[in-house]
Amino acid sequence: MSVQSCFHCLEPIPKGFNESVVVNNKPEPMCCIGCKAVAETIIAQGMSDYYKFRTESAGKVQQLVPEQLALIQSYDNESIQQEFISHQGNDKEVLLSVEGISCAACAWLIEKQLLAHSGVKRVDVNTSTHRAMIVWDDTQAKLSTLITSLAEIGYKSYPFQADNEAAQKQVQAKSFVRRLGVAGLMTMQVMMFAFAMYFGMFSGMEDNFEQYFRWISLTLATPVIFYSALPFLSNAITGLKAKQLNMDVPVSLAIFGAYFASGYATFTGTGEVYFESICMFTFLLLLGKYLEFRARLKASEFTANLQQLLPLTARVVDGDNEEQLISAKLLKLGDTVRVKAGETIAADGQVISGRSSVDESMMTGEHHPVNKTLGDQVHAGTVNHDGVLTLKVNKVGQNTLVNQIIRLQHSALSQRPKIAQITDKVAQWFVACLLIFASITALSWYQIDPEHAFWITIAVLVATCPCALSLAIPTALTCAVANLTKRGVLIKQAHVLETATKLTKVGFDKTGTLTYGRFAIAKMDILDSGYSEQELKSLAASLERYSEHPIAKAFSEITPIHPQPEQVEVHTGFGVAGIWQAHKVHIGKANWFTHELELNAQAVLFIDQKPVAAFYLQDQVRDHAEALQAELKEQNISRVMLTGDPSTAGKQLAEQLELDAYHGALLPEDKLALMQKWHGEGQVCAMIGDGVNDSPVFNAAHLSIAMDSGADISKNTADVVLLNSDLRSVAQLIRVAKQTRRIIRQNLTLSLCYNGAILPLAALGWVAPWMAVIGMSASSIIVITNSLRLLRL
Repeated sequence: MSVQSCFHCLEPIPKGFNESVVVNNKPEPMCCIGCKAVAETIIAQGMSDYYKFRTESAGKVQQLVPEQLALIQSYDNESIQQEFISHQGNDKEVLLSVEGISCAACAWLIEKQLLAHSGVKRVDVNTSTHRAMIVWDDTQAKLSTLITSLAEIGYKSYPFQADNEAAQKQVQAKSFVRRLGVAGLMTMQVMMFAFAMYFGMFSGMEDNFEQYFRWISLTLATPVIFYSALPFLSNAITGLKAKQLNMDVPVSLAIFGAYFASGYATFTGTGEVYFESICMFTFLLLLGKYLEFRARLKASEFTANLQQLLPLTARVVDGDNEEQLISAKLLKLGDTVRVKAGETIAADGQVISGRSSVDESMMTGEHHPVNKTLGDQVHAGTVNHDGVLTLKVNKVGQNTLVNQIIRLQHSALSQRPKIAQITDKVAQWFVACLLIFASITALSWYQIDPEHAFWITIAVLVATCPCALSLAIPTALTCAVANLTKRGVLIKQAHVLETATKLTKVGFDKTGTLTYGRFAIAKMDILDSGYSEQELKSLAASLERYSEHPIAKAFSEITPIHPQPEQVEVHTGFGVAGIWQAHKVHIGKANWFTHELELNAQAVLFIDQKPVAAFYLQDQVRDHAEALQAELKEQNISRVMLTGDPSTAGKQLAEQLELDAYHGALLPEDKLALMQKWHGEGQVCAMIGDGVNDSPVFNAAHLSIAMDSGADISKNTADVVLLNSDLRSVAQLIRVAKQTRRIIRQNLTLSLCYNGAILPLAALGWVAPWMAVIGMSASSIIVITNSLRLLRL
């Protein structure tokens, strides 16, 4: 009597267990509660096609047993989500580490699976870092549902956290080593028998002995095939279920085809066996994959290292000024934290007492200490140098700057540029053409030399597998973004590196961009003798307190002496207005009310629209501004100043920096009109700025770059944020972008030349299977190693 098998995992059903699930209107038997739960979930989600392509090694039950489901459901807890969830308006965003990604087809399958859920707005998968960025509406789909959905198609996922990911990478590395160990050990044993038979050491013995050694070789090769080589088969099946041809399809056909052919020869006692070739083939493949894994790990380790800089503990100060050491993860908004000299700051916060210098090189790339005093912002992961700081926590969890950097970096990497999308499609079509060509090769050689036809076909399948092609772009982009992030250049959009290589014109804001925006009042002219100097300064300072413009900071040291103005309103591009002692008061541009007022002052105070005081301010040119202009000029990139400053200071600065053009006294809509005009002329334009009034032109520019010292709205709108507010970073961005383009071209050329050269050689029978494995692995490793050069720029 045959033993009944579980419909889901194909394992034998224990006696006395009688559970079943209705699949396609037919009750199908299950072997355990876990399989039943998984099957019911799959059917309920309309994924019954899952069972059409199943094999003996389904391997899904272990990932979806009730204990695992309970752990996954805990990710829906709001308090737990604070550690790894961020918000985009009403939507949530999470970065998942995903195990089992092997190529672009895997990324496509994951995106298709998740986007099938209502509420999922965006899915971006990075094949280099093995991470997925998901934006979804939590009211329509829970995170546990999405993670369970991935488990159903063979991908184990969990929220990205540096410590957890490091542990998982260690598990993966140990798994590689175990599979390599089994393959290497068994290969040596099988090779001994194979060489003995090849060189006639068993000559003179009866045929039964030779058959006996074949059986031993089959026994030794079996764990290599069904343990060491199993990941190749699993990945191939996963791709086929999604009707996609990934890189593991030809490899699996080669390995398992050769094994079953040799096994058939052993059972029937006819034909040749090649167990030693299969084992060596698998060993070399795994060795190549392991080296590739190590290279990928190096390319993506920067973001993990960022989180590892965070301290484990923090000194919380209570109402009695008593210190208590607690876990840094337990810090809450509003907590008071004391940081002593030499300690790492545990959370983002504002200094409420103390003075010190802080090393912020982990996020800006600049190793010079930054002075911090009362009211300054400090960030988690930075190091306090010489003083004692007390700070009030104002950002925790995913809202801290270090986590924003990590999230934005992964977002940029996950949004594949057009060339990467084209390459992914080319790789899939290449695999399809490869399978067709391999079939033609097999039929042709069976007519010429049936004895060698099978192994020549195996060599064709392996040698021409386009693994290097699929790695050419993702690895280069990952290394380039890691390099720039390390230097304080935060890339937020995928197109940045591609666009930066095509720039023909760059627009610069003046205040806070080409200058530091640290204004001081150099001179004041009283235009109405009915008011005293102190009175006018006080009124001007009271209004400017409501503005975030850099000019307003020049008035911050003036202490207002009369009642504050009421109904204060900021007019973008003009200034600040309010009501003071029944008078309408304004401070801002000289031409706010009339163009007839010829004043070169940066700020003019009006009472009832009559100018009463003019303030002349001084600003300092930013370091390296001249060096950047010289480098852009050398690259034939046109440089233009777009500023709202109506004074002659902007024109003088443009002449000092030898800019190609100057436009002053511009409103936000004027800047936007100029940018649109340049677009119409076919220019590829970048805009570099820092103010609120730069937001509209940022949206119009092909590439927008914001200084970190600027307004939040400009940083939110920009494609790139310079965390160190250093103009040298713009030149570094362009250099890295151009080098990335060269590396990508080199990678594509290397991979295409290799595949183009090896294909006819393999088809002619000049490439042995073991040579094919080395060639395929070597091409992938060369491409990754070439990309790693970007980390050293």
